[in-house]
Amino acid sequence: MKNVSLFIMALFAIFLVTSCEKDETNINHSQSALSNNPNFRVSSGYFTTSNQRANYDEPCLTTNLIAGQNHIAGTVSVNFDGEDLIITYTTNADWSIEGTHLSIGNCADRSIPTTGSGNPKIGHFEHATSHSTDVTTVTYYIDASVLTDNYCFAAHAEVNGPTGGETAWAEGVDFDGNNWAMYVDALLSDCQIDDDGSDR
Repeated sequence: MKNVSLFIMALFAIFLVTSCEKDETNINHSQSALSNNPNFRVSSGYFTTSNQRANYDEPCLTTNLIAGQNHIAGTVSVNFDGEDLIITYTTNADWSIEGTHLSIGNCADRSIPTTGSGNPKIGHFEHATSHSTDVTTVTYYIDASVLTDNYCFAAHAEVNGPTGGETAWAEGVDFDGNNWAMYVDALLSDCQIDDDGSDR
């Protein structure tokens, strides 16, 4: 009986050590992913349409937010205020956002994290936020001074709607991997500020 108790305690100790090692590995991966882009100054939040920051007229880029490959769950839009590139997820009436992941960089650098086979590594995206129930708008502000004219971003979301929980992507160019994930190839020059302070 004593030997059985010792054996069970030994197994439990091995399990604890293994679990801790796995957690530390995940934390290190997460920290290294965040430190890869130290020049990005990003704040994120969620807002209603009425209190969303708006010092611009029309977005300089708008694309559909595609959920589950077949549903238009909303839009992802881009604005520029002269300093920040402003990327906003907005869902349609029947959809809400539970989480967002954003990776952005210069297209020439191919900086969006991917696997060797070309699938996006969402857990390694530089910016990620969880959101409370019924959030319909999420906005990220990125310091545009670290971007060249040709920038790329992958905007991923976890959404809820009439079909239940779905993965969603900003509609754009397909990744090389064997999935339906997409990224957006865009030009900062499409978001020039006019003399009156609005973008065009």
